[in-house]
Amino acid sequence: MTTQNTQEDTAVQERTRLRKLRAGLPDDQRSRGALLMRARLFTWLNVARDQAVQAGHPAPTTVAAFWPMADEPDLRPLLTQWTEAGMTVALPVVRERNAPLAFLPWTPEAELRAGPYGIQEPVAGPELLPDVVLVPTLGYTEQGDRLGYGGGYYDRTLAALRERGHAFTAIGIAWSCGELDPGYVPAPHDVRLDAVLTQDGWVPHAPLEEGKTGGSVLHSYRMN
Repeated sequence: MTTQNTQEDTAVQERTRLRKLRAGLPDDQRSRGALLMRARLFTWLNVARDQAVQAGHPAPTTVAAFWPMADEPDLRPLLTQWTEAGMTVALPVVRERNAPLAFLPWTPEAELRAGPYGIQEPVAGPELLPDVVLVPTLGYTEQGDRLGYGGGYYDRTLAALRERGHAFTAIGIAWSCGELDPGYVPAPHDVRLDAVLTQDGWVPHAPLEEGKTGGSVLHSYRMN
């Protein structure tokens, strides 16, 4: 008797494979790669803010980032740099299981505690609507489809932001070893990202918005 391999089975297999690849990255490559990602993000946001002002639109001011789990790229030095530059940085908080995430403000002095999945979360502060959402990404396609960890939190969160008409840019943060085969088919509920950033550069392009887009990129440029 043969068993049909379902889309869910394929996703589980891919997650296992990609976690092993990611865990095998040498420490020096991991450190240098995270540094490159932070530099590209810093430059991208400065350019995006300048472009918005030139176009007469509000510049992005609030970035939703994430506290890294094991083997994820560490963006924390950049988060501190952004707060020192006057940007508002937020971190995700799990209010309840199987619901969209909330984003609460973070500063280097903010009190944090471990959430339901052991990830550090801000304890207090108002819920924020981010202009930019940095999404932890295990696997990705050239089109910006994302394979996450299976909980669906970011898919629900991005979908909820778009449903309420909030304009934002969603950027996946991934190691380049997470690139999926061209034949990978995302699940129906998967929300496509505006771009993915790896240590090797942007996939497919760095997003630059001419005004509010509600999550769809109007203009992009290469910055690899």
